[in-house]
Amino acid sequence: METITIYLDNAATTPLTDEVKQYIIKLLDQFANPSSLYEAGQLNRQLINQARKTVAQFIHANAKDIFFTPSGCASNTLATHIVTNNSFTCNYYYSPTAHKSILHAMESVKSLAFDLKVDHKGFIDISYLDNLLTKHQFISSIPIVITEYANSEIGTIQDVKSIIDITHKHHGICIVDCTGSIPSIPVDVKQLQADIITFSGHKLHALKGCGVLYKKTSIQLSPLIYGSQEQGICAGTENILGIASLRKALEHYNYSSIQSFNRDYVWNYIKSNIPNTYLVGATIESNKRLPNNLYLCFKNIDGDSLMMLLDLKGIQVSTGSACVSNDYQPSPTLTAIGMDKLDIHSCIRISFSGKETINELNFICEAIYTAVETLRNLH
Repeated sequence: METITIYLDNAATTPLTDEVKQYIIKLLDQFANPSSLYEAGQLNRQLINQARKTVAQFIHANAKDIFFTPSGCASNTLATHIVTNNSFTCNYYYSPTAHKSILHAMESVKSLAFDLKVDHKGFIDISYLDNLLTKHQFISSIPIVITEYANSEIGTIQDVKSIIDITHKHHGICIVDCTGSIPSIPVDVKQLQADIITFSGHKLHALKGCGVLYKKTSIQLSPLIYGSQEQGICAGTENILGIASLRKALEHYNYSSIQSFNRDYVWNYIKSNIPNTYLVGATIESNKRLPNNLYLCFKNIDGDSLMMLLDLKGIQVSTGSACVSNDYQPSPTLTAIGMDKLDIHSCIRISFSGKETINELNFICEAIYTAVETLRNLH
């Protein structure tokens, strides 16, 4: 009997498309160092240059402002390395629901870092931010505001344009982590007037090991990794396959496939048939939730056990961000939004590809219902 496999953890990583797979196979013998001056090296240099242009077009930027890094985490860490003149320092104001790479970076500058307020849905308090930066104007420091465009764990989409505008009103710099949002929401850095954005290629059907950082030309960053590549701020012999795979993935990327129908279909079934269950994060009705994201709390069960029962049925989900799933400490995001401590470990995250069939959606609904009933009957 054929085993059914339904992958519903696209927020953690995405599979390679057939186009990307075939393209990578063709490149496997192009191993030359792109810094070498002979022809094979320069052919690889051209691959990097072409990828840089493609990424720039994808986010409406200039190619010279695009930098490749080893990962989204590396991009986030590099983004915090802002250089000021001798008269100023940096004070950081960051979202408490930010990715762990940001939270850990802020620990390293603890005396200069201040977390923002979020509500129980995960939205940053815009008025609080404005008031905080108003007080900041009396300090000889540049305010650096750090936010995620959308939280890939609970699906909440921030009012990023307002956050950027408020930051600029107070002569600050805004860093926007787009890793969780860019698979679903196109980014136009010129329209946003974004200072720095970051994202990771493997969320867009490229290979792992390729992150992207965009920064305005006027912003100077100190090196994350010393050397000569990437204008000296993130050095190391380039990951040719990763960078080239991102180019190919973006050339074929189709935002129209990321719709909310599959998410809503499953959610409507669950809320009608499985009691004591609720949605964590922004509501469906608000249109401020990632279209492929469901983060669900099934009260009085263990989320890990539910995940494993679904896995036995061939359905792959997660209990939250992949970066915290191996850590039984409460998720920083769930803690920040004030979620009931008894419920924190009773959740699963479902992130759809948009390609699931109706038969698959019905199978998912029935499997969740059966698994939840099984676990609740154990009590």
